[in-house]
Amino acid sequence: MLAIELVADIIPPVSTSDTIQKAVDRMMEFRIRHLPIVNDGQFVGLIAEDDLVEQLNYQTPVGDVTLSLINPYVLEDQHVYDVIRVFYERELTVVPVLNDKNKYLGLISNNALIEYFAQLTAVSQPGGIIVLEIDNKNNSLAHMAQIVESDNAQILSSYVRTFPDSTRMEVTLKVNKQDISAMLSTFLRYEYTIKATFNHSGDVDNSRERYDSLMNYLNL
Repeated sequence: MLAIELVADIIPPVSTSDTIQKAVDRMMEFRIRHLPIVNDGQFVGLIAEDDLVEQLNYQTPVGDVTLSLINPYVLEDQHVYDVIRVFYERELTVVPVLNDKNKYLGLISNNALIEYFAQLTAVSQPGGIIVLEIDNKNNSLAHMAQIVESDNAQILSSYVRTFPDSTRMEVTLKVNKQDISAMLSTFLRYEYTIKATFNHSGDVDNSRERYDSLMNYLNL
């Protein structure tokens, strides 16, 4: 997904001629801490709540305020991961979106980003969640998908979490099946480490113990 696809026009920008009071009121209305400054469709900058804290006269034009943020925007054709990076690194509540001619196209709010993640991770769809810990050399999503599909299920979403100075990683799978007990047994059979499970039927905390017992029985 590209940045332009997340743009919304619900929150209007301010101009350099607007007063600080108008900017403050708008921030309070939409519960945000940043606002784009736009003159005749051209992006001027992003004013932050912190820029206004020491202002004594709220009738002062926004254009007279010194802005603390430098180039806090993304271009329309940048990937959503770039948007997330700007949100995170600059600690923003909105991110302006521009074209290559510095024209303001709209903004992305943190609420829009949350909605995107809700869709991306299929949180509204019923199913089970499996958290695996694996070695980064054995990160085969195709094999994990094969295990899930062998139980007549599908992976709705997945994501990977890495850890500094470690060869281990955490893989979270959201599947479209709530009873994942048979699936977990297969993961254990292939020696995956199951860190956590959610929304499943039955207690699988002792799955490894029961699996080992079964193997010992079959080897008799």
